[in-house]
Amino acid sequence: MKITIVYDNEAYREDLEADWGFSCLVEAENAPRILFDTGASGSTLLHNMEKLKIDPSSIDEVFISHAHRDHTGGLSDFLKVGEKVRLYVPSSLARTCSLKDMVSVNGPLQIHEDVFSTGELNGIEQSLVIRMRKGLAVITGCSHPGVGSILEAASRWGRVYALIGGFHGFREFDLLRDLELICPCHCTQFKSGMEKLYQEKYNSGGAGRTLQL
Repeated sequence: MKITIVYDNEAYREDLEADWGFSCLVEAENAPRILFDTGASGSTLLHNMEKLKIDPSSIDEVFISHAHRDHTGGLSDFLKVGEKVRLYVPSSLARTCSLKDMVSVNGPLQIHEDVFSTGELNGIEQSLVIRMRKGLAVITGCSHPGVGSILEAASRWGRVYALIGGFHGFREFDLLRDLELICPCHCTQFKSGMEKLYQEKYNSGGAGRTLQL
């Protein structure tokens, strides 16, 4: 599986733009190409996609973690060039918008054979779960429901191998002990603490960073 960070607070590559928000492209075996969140700005999102040679029309689905603008701001501009995508949005967001081919997610949901949503946790945010041979890769927007709650919700489908995305103010680092890969991005406040404690599994984020799992 390949995950490409398209939008982040920092840029991993000098030719990409950094901005407050998050988006990544998920390319998993036997699954459609999924764009996870769309950052805050459509122009930044599309600029970075162009530099990364990601054709918006090649993306099949968009998965929105939660309704905050730093994760949804690029959606309208993206839909102008990626019109045929299916959208998976948390039910709290679905109540405020009407988009074609939109799936409103409330509880846990199997999207494809090895692709799942945790469901909208605490009425605010869903996370994406990809099942691999090594275990589960969990992708988060901001982890507003708490990293522990997200990991617990994902574990219904197996053992969590990797955690990628925004962790917000998460400090319960013991919860990461059994994971084999972590990549804190976007709103994560205590990256240095995680890096110091888990150097062997820590991966920095940034727009343009690619993870091969």
